[in-house]
Amino acid sequence: MRITLAELYRADIGPVTLMEILSLEGQRYMARLRIGDQTLILSDPKGRTRLFRSSWEVQDTLREIPIARTEVVHASAYNEMVGMAPSPVAPLRIRLQRQDR
Repeated sequence: MRITLAELYRADIGPVTLMEILSLEGQRYMARLRIGDQTLILSDPKGRTRLFRSSWEVQDTLREIPIARTEVVHASAYNEMVGMAPSPVAPLRIRLQRQDR
């Protein structure tokens, strides 16, 4: 499911318990938000995934939204890059602390 920035500002949407900033190839980032029992991708008004140039840009864009926890998530293809057979490796998760406003 998807959500826009305008929809996030609606009072009845509920608190964001987790924001995952997903690191993508090509130095791009996207935001995945956990609200209640839903996981939502931050999108533009046309339904396309909203991409950012840095994790800071994601945080700055959502600075007015109360978010309980923020993590940067980076999946690695290290095994494949060094010639090993692909195998499931848990993504690296880095917890970020947001500044109080």
